[in-house]
Amino acid sequence: MTTLASVPPITAVTGPPARFRDLLASEWIKLRSLRSTPWTIALTVLFVIGSSAVATLADNAARSGPADFLPYDAYPPTGYWTLILVASSIGALTVVSEYSSGLIRTTTVAVPARGSVVLAKAAVTAALWTAVGTVISAGSFLVSQAILSGRHAGVPLTHPGVLRAMVASALLAPVCALIGLGLGVLIRHSAATMVTSVFSLLMLPPMFSESDRWSADINHAMVSAAWKRLIQNWEPDPGSLGYTATVSGSWIVYALWPVITIALAVLVVRRRDV
Repeated sequence: MTTLASVPPITAVTGPPARFRDLLASEWIKLRSLRSTPWTIALTVLFVIGSSAVATLADNAARSGPADFLPYDAYPPTGYWTLILVASSIGALTVVSEYSSGLIRTTTVAVPARGSVVLAKAAVTAALWTAVGTVISAGSFLVSQAILSGRHAGVPLTHPGVLRAMVASALLAPVCALIGLGLGVLIRHSAATMVTSVFSLLMLPPMFSESDRWSADINHAMVSAAWKRLIQNWEPDPGSLGYTATVSGSWIVYALWPVITIALAVLVVRRRDV
């Protein structure tokens, strides 16, 4: 008569939970592995800095007296609207590309803490676009002042208004990239996310004028309007019939938009199935 040998119970072997720095490394590998990312960033840098050079060369207004900082030569809206569009689009693609390919399912199986994944994406996106924005902002200023110096109209970095405009223009890129990322998590569809980003960041602000208080308040709560106020180096006209945004309020707009969108993304991704 034979007896069955006792079989020890099988226990699941699980590794330690992923650390946040591991998530950061993973998201960085995903981002830099896309061939389109470095090319898109390089072309954006060249275009925005080039637009500053073109705007400065096209400014032939006669000036008398001491040189003053010309913000719309150094930071022309055309170039920086393009930066808003590209940064928000790349930020959105960081998320929606994973949803469209199904890679997000693998990610959430490996890391059940979905909120941490979103925060890691946000941290990597913010770091990358802060570096890109800094290069673009500094390059725009240096190129414009190099051209203006030939006309004896250049100003140094210490000139009033320069540093604030440079910082605001540098932070415009990560702010818009984080907004695009947050919208990507909330919407999860490429086309819808792109349309929403463009509408919110570029098309919506001009719909509200500064002639009425309620309309001006909505306009001043937009990122592009906040950027325009921060690079402006002249004081509001006391006799103007319009309402002008404050510098402190514009910085608050810069902070609230990415914080709110990322917070909503983290909240939603924890409660929603992939």
